[in-house]
Amino acid sequence: MSKPTPISGFPEWTPAQRMIEQFVLDRIRATFELYGFAPLETRSVEPLDQLLRKGETSKEVYLLRRLQADADGPAGDDALGLHFDLTVPFARYVLENAGKLQFPFRRYQIQKVWRGERPQEGRYREFLQADIDIVDRDTLPAHYEAEMPLVIGDALRSLPIPPVRIQVNNRKICEGFYRGIGLTDPEATLRAVDKLDKLGPAKVADLLAETAGASEAQAKACLALAEISAPDASFADAVRALGVSDPLLDEGIAELTAVVETAAAHAPGLCVADLRIARGLDYYTGTVYETQMIGYERFGSICSGGRYDNLASAGSVRFPGVGISIGVTRMLGLLFGAEALSVSRSVPTCVLVAVTAEEDRAASDAVAAALRSRGVPTEVSPSAAKFGKQIRYAERRGIPYVWFPGADGDEVKDIRSGEQVAAAAGEWTPPRADLKPLVGPAGTGA
Repeated sequence: MSKPTPISGFPEWTPAQRMIEQFVLDRIRATFELYGFAPLETRSVEPLDQLLRKGETSKEVYLLRRLQADADGPAGDDALGLHFDLTVPFARYVLENAGKLQFPFRRYQIQKVWRGERPQEGRYREFLQADIDIVDRDTLPAHYEAEMPLVIGDALRSLPIPPVRIQVNNRKICEGFYRGIGLTDPEATLRAVDKLDKLGPAKVADLLAETAGASEAQAKACLALAEISAPDASFADAVRALGVSDPLLDEGIAELTAVVETAAAHAPGLCVADLRIARGLDYYTGTVYETQMIGYERFGSICSGGRYDNLASAGSVRFPGVGISIGVTRMLGLLFGAEALSVSRSVPTCVLVAVTAEEDRAASDAVAAALRSRGVPTEVSPSAAKFGKQIRYAERRGIPYVWFPGADGDEVKDIRSGEQVAAAAGEWTPPRADLKPLVGPAGTGA
């Protein structure tokens, strides 16, 4: 068999990287639960008509087909696709299970998704997301939109990553402003403005004229709105200074002011109002969020989301919601690429129990069982080689302690310092810092 070739866009972390990922997931999960979000996992596939009913995503969807379809059987599999985010399947889940849920319903979902885009640094075709959403029946108070950045700020602040800045905007500001200057297709206008970072102002102005029917003056006004950014509620004065009025605009300003002020009271500097943030997906209706790691801004957002009012609806019944998603694989891929994270050892094992002779392996197994029963990650040496070789085996794997069973009493050796002391498997406990691998920024000794 020839050497396999990696498939672009489908990352496979090393054991050390996977341990870092598990640490990150545990911290994120713990924060979500502190805020009262309950766990949920939805199926990996959705009907294509559901996946494609909101936004322009058809090029990103992976179809699901059996290799050998039954010619005489149903063709239902041909209409299934792997989900490309977790919001659409969550909305479907809410509609299917509304009679069993208590509203407002708060859930977190940590799960893989698949997206057929061009792989590049920090962007993958298979990746892990960590989502939170709050949905309610009929109406959803705006204060939940102010809560989202608090949860994400706490979750990301618990990780050994660079500081983050959450950029926030409100679609009502944009849509109200566009209507106020006479543009009749706010969705097309938003999609054009959402390309500012990629295309620049001049090309976006041309795109506004082409897709939204904007005049030169209207395009100029849209770009002026997008230039407004402030770390506090002063953004509102800058918007009003543009001289446009509309009831929806006023509503959006009030809601975004609440988001910025709530975040500032919780964690100063966490949020900044940035009116170029549009989020191109059609289903957003209120506050939208994008999050950048300081020092990695050129790679774009690692955590995004927003308010939606019509995504989960059936007839006259609506379940408005607000959600935000951490791109876990995206974030870690960038940090792994920069060698910015480290783990103190590449295996969970804290203690290697030596084997004096193969006929005595049962005694070593008993020591390991006693240590494991007390929560100490332990493995037994693979062979009864000379103790020097068993110690070198532990060194290569990064295991800090070697346990030596003895007829006159056991001893344990810290192979980093060389210190060796008498010990009993039912009593000895390693220092807290050695019990589990430590994760931290590179260069910190983690």
